[in-house]
Amino acid sequence: MSGSVTRSEYCVIACAEAWRDNGEVLASPMGIVPSLGARLARRTFSPDLLLTDGEAMLVGLDGTVEGWLPYRRHLTMVTGGRRHVMMGASQIDRYGNQNISCIGDWARPARQLLGVRGAPVNTLNNRVSYWVPRHSPRVFVEKVDMISGVGYDHANGARFHRIPRVVSNLGVFDFATPDHSMRLASVHPGVTVAQIREATGFGLVVDDDVPYTREPTAAELTLIREVIDPGGTRSREVGD
Repeated sequence: MSGSVTRSEYCVIACAEAWRDNGEVLASPMGIVPSLGARLARRTFSPDLLLTDGEAMLVGLDGTVEGWLPYRRHLTMVTGGRRHVMMGASQIDRYGNQNISCIGDWARPARQLLGVRGAPVNTLNNRVSYWVPRHSPRVFVEKVDMISGVGYDHANGARFHRIPRVVSNLGVFDFATPDHSMRLASVHPGVTVAQIREATGFGLVVDDDVPYTREPTAAELTLIREVIDPGGTRSREVGD
């Protein structure tokens, strides 16, 4: 099947896998591909996943309102570990520290970005994965210019802190190492380990035998192409 599966579809599958076996938690995907991944997970192997319209409603697979999610209830979920966010990252380092605030020195940054937003609370109180549509040494850096999302070396044993995975347009990464430094978990078909090393600004942990990102099943591919994303928005975020 790999000859017909596009890079963006592998990315959707890789993002969907972040929510496997999560149970009844609120999925909070940020970005086109993570949103498609969450919806695919809900339709297949994670049926208890909760989806939201991004404002105040829990919604079903077709967008039908299933319940009200007032802000106070949302805050309760945020502080109790019953949420799995997939955020973006302007920078991310070997321990999973994420930066979406500024590039350069804090006193005089070269570029101002979104700001810290809710990243510290997200990372200390919920599972947080990351999506990077353009993997490069400018994003995967030795040390982030400012910590927005908290990595393993700064979490200090926070009860709900966990970074299950980082997905990029080149591969999938986790922190399944003794010191929680980033490990290459899988490469997308068509990508080599050497390409990923070259596009990463620090030394990744790379096992002797790195698998490919798993193939979508025929049913999953049909869902992606005909039900979840018939307009092909996935390819706008990841060039195919």
